[in-house]
Amino acid sequence: MSQSTLEIIEKMEAPRNDWWRGAIIYQIYPRSFRDSNGDGVGDLRGIIEGLDHVASLGVDAIWISPFFTSPMDDFGYDVADFRGIDPSFGNFADFDRIIEKAHGLGLKVIIDQVYSHTSDQHDWFQESRTDRKNPKADWYVWADPKPDGSPPSNWQSVFGGSAWQWDGPRKQYYLHNFLTSQPDLNLHNEEVQQALLDVARFWLDRGVDGFRLDALNFSMHDTELRDNPPSGAPWERITRPFDMQLHCYNQSHPDIPLFLEKFRKVMDEYQAKFTVAEVGGLDPLAEMKAFTAEGKRLDSAYNFDFLYADKLTASLVKQSIRQWPGDAGEGWPSWAFSNHDAPRAISRWSNKENRRQISKLLMLLLTSLRGNAFIYQGEELGLPQGDVAFADLQDPEAITNWPHTLGRDGARTPIPWDADAPNAGFTDGNSAWLNLDHAHAPLAINKQHDDPNSMLNYTRQLLSLRQNLPPIVAGEINLLSAPDDIVAFVRGDGTDSVLCAFNLSERTVNWSAQDQFGPATIIATQSGVTTNEPAPSEMPPNSGFWALRSRSA
Repeated sequence: MSQSTLEIIEKMEAPRNDWWRGAIIYQIYPRSFRDSNGDGVGDLRGIIEGLDHVASLGVDAIWISPFFTSPMDDFGYDVADFRGIDPSFGNFADFDRIIEKAHGLGLKVIIDQVYSHTSDQHDWFQESRTDRKNPKADWYVWADPKPDGSPPSNWQSVFGGSAWQWDGPRKQYYLHNFLTSQPDLNLHNEEVQQALLDVARFWLDRGVDGFRLDALNFSMHDTELRDNPPSGAPWERITRPFDMQLHCYNQSHPDIPLFLEKFRKVMDEYQAKFTVAEVGGLDPLAEMKAFTAEGKRLDSAYNFDFLYADKLTASLVKQSIRQWPGDAGEGWPSWAFSNHDAPRAISRWSNKENRRQISKLLMLLLTSLRGNAFIYQGEELGLPQGDVAFADLQDPEAITNWPHTLGRDGARTPIPWDADAPNAGFTDGNSAWLNLDHAHAPLAINKQHDDPNSMLNYTRQLLSLRQNLPPIVAGEINLLSAPDDIVAFVRGDGTDSVLCAFNLSERTVNWSAQDQFGPATIIATQSGVTTNEPAPSEMPPNSGFWALRSRSA
């Protein structure tokens, strides 16, 4: 990079009031991150061992998926004790060491909170089911059958079949939007709300820096138990009965934001904390805006625009950007291309021939959007979806819906640390809880560490550059006029701004931003971050760049 370009970057001011605004957050799925004791399951000590790698990327925080006490029917999202750590992951000494080491490396620590449901092994549920008069009788969603004995409503479970399960001890049905072993909490009950707020305080007192609220829009139900109407979805898009309904009554209750205001008051008792909602569904935008409105609920919402998209297009990116223009009272968006629930983006949006190029292009795009960028473990390596045979599947959703969905196991295969070690260095044991894909070994961390052109080192260089570009970290975003296959926008305002442009098609497109942005000097492309050339008048297929406005001497 030329001296003049470096001087421009050094003169940029960084008005970043909240550490999380524009943060890069690295998701750790503990079971598959690193195994420290040879039992084949990733654990908290494995996270401790791997934190140096994560910090080397230049991210701001880690999000750790559930490690709480659980029978593992849904691998931790079925919580049996909100204040306990499952022995398969370790103990509180291990967790405290994560907090200590992460903070020492300059990393914030975010953990999941699952307020929609618990495991049926949770003490709360075991008490609730004993009879209809116990102190926790109303802590879950119970209902009598219809006169013919059928379930109280037509609601369907995400994992297939009725969302109602008959329970002998209570002689009632209970609601489960997910597995039958995941009964839904009754968040309309003030005692339940207070118990969950106390859970949040417990972990905040333990030193965490924030929470991701899982399945938040499932946390309250219609108390009249009205039937959901049919969705009218075309048959080819249906993989389960859940897809055949509009979920008007088993989720998205208008009282959820009121609970979030109570939750926010708890968060405000502590300093510099961050909250982000997971809000799924076909049209979640209104809920995402409501959950993050006016600075009195959550800070951010986790966007699903890209997680299940079969194809990445300029129109999709433009549409997503326009949904979060930064209006007064609007929350702060968070973006992800991959996570533990969705097939890896690189497998959805590339082929074997251009996978390396597309991996870098996706990182360039993800980290340029206005909002927080969530990087899922392995994206920094360019890992494709793991190949998992039916006989080896662990995911209950994948097993139930086979072969109509890819399921979640392929995104959860263990991280390869050492290409030359058994099990690619993930575990010293004989096997892993989920088989490693042999195609991942050549992408192992040790292989990429010494390759200056690797995806790993590209990620490190790009995030290092981004840290010194306040307009990209937390600046405004303004879309430019561009051809259909081009998405171009300016981050920041005034002189200190960065042009970001991407050709997401398979053809070269003649286009220049000079008339809208002025002469510009490239500082990053999908090939590297040390270029110092004028912005081009045409963009090759699957290409992108960041550029600074050129200044006269």
